[in-house]
Amino acid sequence: MSTPARLLPLMALLLSACAPAYSPPTGDAGFRAAFSADGVTWVAGGRACVARVPSFRVVCPSLPVAVDVAWNAGEAWAAVPSAGVVVTLDRAARSVPVGRVVALSSTRAYREDGSAVTFGGAAATGVAGAPSAAVTGGDGEDYVLLAGNLRRVTDNVVTEVSAAPFLVALPTGARSADLPTAVTSSGIYRLANGRLERGDGTGRILNSVAHGAGRIGQVGNVVVTVSAEGGVRVFSENLEQLQ
Repeated sequence: MSTPARLLPLMALLLSACAPAYSPPTGDAGFRAAFSADGVTWVAGGRACVARVPSFRVVCPSLPVAVDVAWNAGEAWAAVPSAGVVVTLDRAARSVPVGRVVALSSTRAYREDGSAVTFGGAAATGVAGAPSAAVTGGDGEDYVLLAGNLRRVTDNVVTEVSAAPFLVALPTGARSADLPTAVTSSGIYRLANGRLERGDGTGRILNSVAHGAGRIGQVGNVVVTVSAEGGVRVFSENLEQLQ
């Protein structure tokens, strides 16, 4: 059942009073972002924010500590394990009881034991063990980082052994990457060595611009980056800064 108002700070206090303390990821591991045609949402240091197209105005509601974010059905969601819910970050306030969630994809929320639930609260296919990250690939399937491997959820097949820490959606599925990366029809974009680079499929760098650390993704026909401090930048496919 949805909560009619965003009363999560009070809910968190009530629920966490009778629940074991949860230790969310810290540092770079606690900085996650999700991109869609609607904009970018991210969490850093437990604070979840969203910036929607076309203005990319940053909204950071007052919530208990969040651990992951995702887009689902046009809504930006954050996982708040201390309250056992996922909650929308802007527009109509909604919260869905899901338990202690540690990772979100665009289709479901994964709990500490690997069991999963949809954003409507229905049971969904999960995995055995807590994923450290999740993504929905271009094939519509979920992929998770679990015990160091990249695993496809529906059939439990390991698609990469000793996977890298960042997950990248591809038209045919998903892969891991050593650096924040986005793959679009215009190239492979990544944040590396103090620059935002655009390359081709062979590894050749086509062009680049100076850029600090952050996360990167595709939003419609533009490339968007976000820093842990909440700085959002928008680029054309050729890396001309638009915002």
